[in-house]
Amino acid sequence: TPAISVLSAVEGLTVATDVFTPYVLPITVAILIGLFVFQRRGTAGLGMIFGPITLLWFTVLALLGIAQIVQTPEVLAAANPMHAVWFFMENRWLGFLVLGSVFLVITGGEALYADMGHFGIKPIRLTWFALVLPSLLLNYFGQGALLWRVGPVDNPFFRLAPTWAILPLVALATSATVIASQAVISGAFSLTMQAVQLGYSPRMTIKHTSEKERGQIYMPFVNWTLMIAAISLVLGFKSSSNLAAAYGIAVTTTMV
Repeated sequence: TPAISVLSAVEGLTVATDVFTPYVLPITVAILIGLFVFQRRGTAGLGMIFGPITLLWFTVLALLGIAQIVQTPEVLAAANPMHAVWFFMENRWLGFLVLGSVFLVITGGEALYADMGHFGIKPIRLTWFALVLPSLLLNYFGQGALLWRVGPVDNPFFRLAPTWAILPLVALATSATVIASQAVISGAFSLTMQAVQLGYSPRMTIKHTSEKERGQIYMPFVNWTLMIAAISLVLGFKSSSNLAAAYGIAVTTTMV
């Protein structure tokens, strides 16, 4: 998840200008290294800025989508589930492969339960139904509206924004992906610690990074393993579309 999230965000730079094309991979690798190196310091102080940035991110997603839907309201007809039935009847096996990309629309939602479970069920329901789900739906409908009008384009998400807003949007998207990646990394630490405690994993070094929160930990072996894996994926697949296709098929197989 950190690999595909950061890479897709940085690729937005190429929408603004082709000058950044040769530097997408180096910038992505640099961000990933910085993200994993920072883990040893803990995340206690970052929580105060994570919330506002995430709120801004979902608000921007919704606004970008609405701006496109207003221009092409016909796209809302896609809410009819019969379109999905017809799609699979016509495409069969190809439809199953495409389903890998569709899963990417909702994958990550389960992280709400992994990373917010200790807050209880009410905050999860509130954030999902009041903010996250509406914002995602509006943005994806907006991308569909854009593609309906202009045809296939690369990076349709960043094409939603006016030219002057692309670079700020890239910065916001990168910040959001770093936050999302932080949640996945913290979840990996937590799951590994539980596996060690239950005897399912060899013992590892566990460092507590907060004097108040028991769950804020740092595990060096897990951290550096994740970093090497993420960087290897970025250098191996080279683009978010390639990585998303592989990730989508993996998620689809897991769901099956």
